Amino acid sequence: MTAQRDGKDGGEGLPSAVVDCALYEDGQRIPGQVNLGKVLDRIDPEAGRFAWIGLYEPTEEQLQEVAEAFGLHPLAVEDAVHAHQRPKLECYEDMLFLVLKTIVYVDHDKVTATSEIVDTGEIMVFAGPGYAITVRHGSAPPLEGVRQQLQDDPRQLGCGPAAVLHAVADMVVDRYVEVADSFAGDVDTLESEVFSPDRPVDAGRIYQLKRELLEFKRAVMPLAPALRRLSEETPQIPREVATYFRDVADHHQRVSEQILSFDELITGMLSAGIAQLGVQQNADMRRISAWAALIAVPTMIVGVYGMNFEHMPELTSPYGYPAVWAVIIVACSVVYRALRRNKWL
Repeated sequence: MTAQRDGKDGGEGLPSAVVDCALYEDGQRIPGQVNLGKVLDRIDPEAGRFAWIGLYEPTEEQLQEVAEAFGLHPLAVEDAVHAHQRPKLECYEDMLFLVLKTIVYVDHDKVTATSEIVDTGEIMVFAGPGYAITVRHGSAPPLEGVRQQLQDDPRQLGCGPAAVLHAVADMVVDRYVEVADSFAGDVDTLESEVFSPDRPVDAGRIYQLKRELLEFKRAVMPLAPALRRLSEETPQIPREVATYFRDVADHHQRVSEQILSFDELITGMLSAGIAQLGVQQNADMRRISAWAALIAVPTMIVGVYGMNFEHMPELTSPYGYPAVWAVIIVACSVVYRALRRNKWL
């Protein structure tokens, strides 16, 4: 398996799992293409030389080939193949295995009952003596920018695979911050609509926003213990890199607090929307009852005089017809004023 930087395999133009495979020594990338089959012969942790292999949605056979070459733990390999894992950090002797959920904000005009607001992917990182292996799944963003940023900072990259672990985690958490800021706009917009008298309340839109927030929350919140462990004294993480992980943990804490505040706001909006719907229904029922009361007055009078009895008062009177209309108008006016005074109309 030969690594190609453009993500293609050997000449046939078919997608390859290996996106990039490079050797680094003292924070500098060694020029030239690196054959994955011979990379083990060239890494030397004591001399500061390590390999960084980037994979995208590898098959079980492809990842197993890498696992056998570097002695990756089978449980971690199984997680990396099947994906759909919770964010976590696993320590296997001298190897660290970090699972990260990535979040992508999906552009949309407005939140509807079926809107997709966030899309999730996964990045797994194997970090051990002389190697860093990144595995991406789904909508996880490419790591080319992270790789270039590290290559522009030889001092940081000189810390070895732990620097790669930190750079990937930092990129993922920074994306959390960006998505949280964009999500805040959706929350503010929907909140203003819920409490606007000119717009009908749509509980389905609020519920969809809460569902998307729940997906965001599931990706972010479980990562906190892993970042806490990485920022403390971990044998596989140099002290200078652990300091940087504390900064990542702080950013993650900020996003977590934002998500909790969003959750409270949306729950409040949902409750307020349902309450407004109930108030609106009560108001509608009062109006209907008021109009029914108004209609009941002439209906009763006309119904009485519509009965076919021979001996009924006012049937032969020349003023009977206008008198009945006068009674209907006066009675309806009295009922209407009473309903208006009590704000039923």
